Amino acid sequence: MLAGERFSDHPRSVCPVIARYLRAINDGLDDERRQSLYALASEVVGTAGGRRDRLRRRALCRRRNLELRSTASRADRFFAALLRDEAGEACAAAFLEAERYDDAIQFAFELLGDAPRAELPGAAPRRLAREGGG
Repeated sequence: MLAGERFSDHPRSVCPVIARYLRAINDGLDDERRQSLYALASEVVGTAGGRRDRLRRRALCRRRNLELRSTASRADRFFAALLRDEAGEACAAAFLEAERYDDAIQFAFELLGDAPRAELPGAAPRRLAREGGG
């Protein structure tokens, strides 16, 4: 809705890696912790970007997933390296399994990184949203 799209949990204006990550985190958090995801709502609008952005975000998710699962089997580590947009889901699952909820939310901001995001009409200014004022 912030992007002017029809309401959906699969908005076209959001990077698929970030979208999968946030859906998985949202589903795994209790109601109180889930409230902290609101600060990300306007931040993710316009992140769909290009192939390079998705590749960078996949790599971040793979790396963090492997860090969180440092004792994983060789087969699991190999599988994690093959993940595409699903890397976001796998990374979210690793955070949730480790019960590192605050770190999971902070990692969402890391996924946004410095990549340019399209400014869409009606989107709250990103600085205000990150500071909780938008």
